[in-house]
Amino acid sequence: MLFKFKASQTYIVLLTLQNHGAFFMSKIQPTHFHTFQEDISQISLPNEFTFPFYYSPHPLSVLASNQVQKYLENQTDFEHNFGLNATQKGLVIGKMFGVLVVENAENEIGFLAAFSGKLADENLHSYFVPPVFDMLQKDGFFKQEEEIVNALNSDLEAIENSSAYLEAKSEVAKLEIEATEDISKQKKRIKTLKKERDHKRKEAKLSLNETEFQKFNLQLDEESRQEKILLKKMETYWRLTLKTVREKLTVFDNEILRIKQERKEKSAALQQRLFDKYTFLNANGNTKSVGEIFDNNPPAAAGECAAPKLLQYAYQHNLKPIAMAEFWWGASPKSEVRKHQQFYPSCRSKCEPILGHMLEGIQVAKNPIQEAVKTAPLEIIFEDEYMLAVNKPEEMLSVPGKTIKESVYTFIKERYPEATGPLIVHRLDMSTSGIMLLAKNESVYKNLQSQFIKRSIKKRYVALLNGKITQEKGIIELPLRVDLDNRPMQLVCYEHGKPAKTKFKVVSKTENQTRIHFFPITGRTHQLRVHSAHVNGLNCAIVGDDLYGTKANRLHLHAEEITFQHPVSREEITLIQKAPF
Repeated sequence: MLFKFKASQTYIVLLTLQNHGAFFMSKIQPTHFHTFQEDISQISLPNEFTFPFYYSPHPLSVLASNQVQKYLENQTDFEHNFGLNATQKGLVIGKMFGVLVVENAENEIGFLAAFSGKLADENLHSYFVPPVFDMLQKDGFFKQEEEIVNALNSDLEAIENSSAYLEAKSEVAKLEIEATEDISKQKKRIKTLKKERDHKRKEAKLSLNETEFQKFNLQLDEESRQEKILLKKMETYWRLTLKTVREKLTVFDNEILRIKQERKEKSAALQQRLFDKYTFLNANGNTKSVGEIFDNNPPAAAGECAAPKLLQYAYQHNLKPIAMAEFWWGASPKSEVRKHQQFYPSCRSKCEPILGHMLEGIQVAKNPIQEAVKTAPLEIIFEDEYMLAVNKPEEMLSVPGKTIKESVYTFIKERYPEATGPLIVHRLDMSTSGIMLLAKNESVYKNLQSQFIKRSIKKRYVALLNGKITQEKGIIELPLRVDLDNRPMQLVCYEHGKPAKTKFKVVSKTENQTRIHFFPITGRTHQLRVHSAHVNGLNCAIVGDDLYGTKANRLHLHAEEITFQHPVSREEITLIQKAPF
């Protein structure tokens, strides 16, 4: 008997020989397995899989990426505006692509390719591996349930925009105003008439005898009683009138509430079903759903990035992961710093938890950042009994991190165990070197902090930019906020970002680089790095910027000079520590 099963795009043929009880399986090569067009026989395979959140791409990953980029340059399979052709129409959307170098069962080395999210509004393209789950499948449950939810939205919109519903709302609102005004007017009338009656009583008391006054007083009490009876009648009238018109509106409101509740229930059920469908394999053959990974609260589009797609396909088709890399193709989004053809790490918020599961069973390289942490003693460049200044080397934290304890704080705390101040007055990025001020007691700390807050402390940084800029000096103003999906990356955001302002002055230029001085007016995280690299800043990343530019031996950014008022002597002090580059 001959059976055919289709698993993704791999056909498996099973042949059962009933007489002999034998069972054979042959496997057709996965259609998304790409062979290298160049000779790779002299390239050694890595001993460990790529650490996806900080890496230098392996030569095989570079070759695979080049091959994918050539495909993108010449393909006619789809139409997508990456922003590389000024004459092309349509919304400009740059994309992150990924490659996974793999070894098949025949010990052949090839690679898989993937894109993050959708490409040309589609999930499936023949050159790239499919998604973990295709929500866009026309006959799939998601599309079917989505149509039901959309139908409920249409029903809801039809009711809320119907003339009958709008007239009922308008009538209720109109009568509520009339009732409020009518009742309020009667209450004011009662108060006014009461004052008049009180005045009449005082006059009558002086002019009438006791019998006449008692009779007159009873007449006034009756007038008061009649006014209150009228108020109660008015309140009853309006209550019954409003009840009638509100009942008309309630029919609509109940139907709206019913539709919203049904939509909520169906959306929640659909979301849970999606959680169950987004199930990720790892090298041990174990699976976890996106709901399990994120405790049923995954971020939007979790599992849609290139890296999970690549690993899922590899595991499903018995392909051994060797190395991976991701690169950006196209124009940069306005809020981010993305350079065409440049390699980038996997995102943290969505991919780190997923890849943490998917890479179980694989020998993954250690985090190079942790390996690069400087542990050498700090150089002290200024010190007295109140404070000190150090020359922080690159790749040293200012304060301890979650996994890295070595920092300026820990070193200074060990050296000055009796210091009572918070010590760290300000911070430098881990990759930035240069001058840091530290306080030995709380009063000095507060004084220096106050100077920073008032911006009376003057700082000068020196940087080497990877390219030439045309301006000789100027001011960059780009508001910044953290990228919640990819910490610690920063985004330019005019809606929620904090103001960030940097003065700059060019020092010198060579054919391919610019030496520059930065004078930060504000002190936002990664401010100088983003202001350098962003297209609306200098559009020229700092040399060695592994987040917004291209990795090198170090980040060429150094806090070279600082001027402040000594917290005790009030003397103006300027410290200079020349850049080591």
